[in-house]
Amino acid sequence: MKLHELHDNAGATKKRKRVARGPGSGSGKTAGRGIKGQKSRSGVAIGGYEGGQMPLYRRLPKRGFNKPNRKDWAVVNLGLIQKFVDAGKLDAAQPIDEAMLVAAGVTGHKRDGIRILAKGEISVALTLNVSGASAPAIEAIEKAGGSITLRGPKEEAASAE
Repeated sequence: MKLHELHDNAGATKKRKRVARGPGSGSGKTAGRGIKGQKSRSGVAIGGYEGGQMPLYRRLPKRGFNKPNRKDWAVVNLGLIQKFVDAGKLDAAQPIDEAMLVAAGVTGHKRDGIRILAKGEISVALTLNVSGASAPAIEAIEKAGGSITLRGPKEEAASAE
């Protein structure tokens, strides 16, 4: 086989439709837009327009509040940490911080910090250093003989500099 003999399979590529290129093209003159009307003109963005009627997005009531500077936690469950310790991807003898959890693949990225939740069982004594944890998770870690240190927002900002 030579370079000049390469080609796509039959039907793999399709020529694009060239509109407004004369009557022979089948889409000449009005280019498939019909005759007159708002949609036949250029520069039209109808979007949520409902013909003068009050649009649906304005008829429905506004609800709630989205805090613009809220924290977006990466959530990790205790059962998942136990699974990674059992697999040998995390060393229970060393203190485990957020960077180690990301490096081991427990979570994809740390976002505004990692928060530990109590779903699952933990049987190994771990020393964790994370941004947040639920009360049942802290209780479960201490019951297993481990300890957890929670970093506040000021400490995170200082360590980032």
